[in-house]
Amino acid sequence: MIGNVLKRTRAIYGYKATEMCSKLGISASYLSEIENNKKKPSLELLEKYAEIYDIRLSSLILLSENFEDAEKSGSGKGSIIIRNMMNQLINSMANSAGNPDA
Repeated sequence: MIGNVLKRTRAIYGYKATEMCSKLGISASYLSEIENNKKKPSLELLEKYAEIYDIRLSSLILLSENFEDAEKSGSGKGSIIIRNMMNQLINSMANSAGNPDA
């Protein structure tokens, strides 16, 4: 289910699919397969995603795990979880940028 998270995170960051393909160095068809959970991205590719989003790889994986748990529970709250976690990460990054000691 990491493809769902990568697709939704891309949307939250405002990247078009073509932009993401260029940043990742992959084809549009491969991006589509990843985002539709037909293929799993390599660790190297996940590291590129994390770099683009300026988050830790572990945070990206945690987002995926929490999303998957929410979807399995049938609550339909996967999108809310991603949005909330992304807001927390973005706020944390903003606070750190404004305060180097944070």
